[in-house]
Amino acid sequence: MTQLEHAIRAACDVSRDTELWIFGSQAILGEFPNAPESLRASIEVDVQPKNRPETVDEVDGTLGELSMFHQTHGFYVHGISIESAKLPGGWEQRTVSVSDPISTRNKTGLCVEAHDLAASKLAAYREKDREFVRLLLIEKMIGVKTLTERISLLNAKEGLRERLIHWVKITAEEL
Repeated sequence: MTQLEHAIRAACDVSRDTELWIFGSQAILGEFPNAPESLRASIEVDVQPKNRPETVDEVDGTLGELSMFHQTHGFYVHGISIESAKLPGGWEQRTVSVSDPISTRNKTGLCVEAHDLAASKLAAYREKDREFVRLLLIEKMIGVKTLTERISLLNAKEGLRERLIHWVKITAEEL
């Protein structure tokens, strides 16, 4: 969790914003700060400043992969447009806020909720993303019914939504 809080402080400082969307796998820490290590393995925190989205490149250049920040801290902040993620309709109202007077200096990371994150990961359909969702299901951090509902809210072709719902059903049965 301390890396996430550090990422929030640093990205808010660079972007001169007080709020960030956090939408990569590390967003799981908003809802589950003590998530299993297998879900916290990523050294990348995907963010977009909420009120100053035009500063994503500045965030990425200053805190991104191979930056001095990355070399110093062993993780990096990927400034990227939230439009790069397929998210279920209404996700903004379900984010989990990470803010603290000391650890984030009153800056706020708005982490995508676990089911919305899982639906987004499945929409990308990379092996690592399917494994991430599988782990969320194994750890009972998300429920099949809610995940299926969120997949149906994705702005995607009907065929894709049906395939993803089928994947969830088959995977849940295997578990």
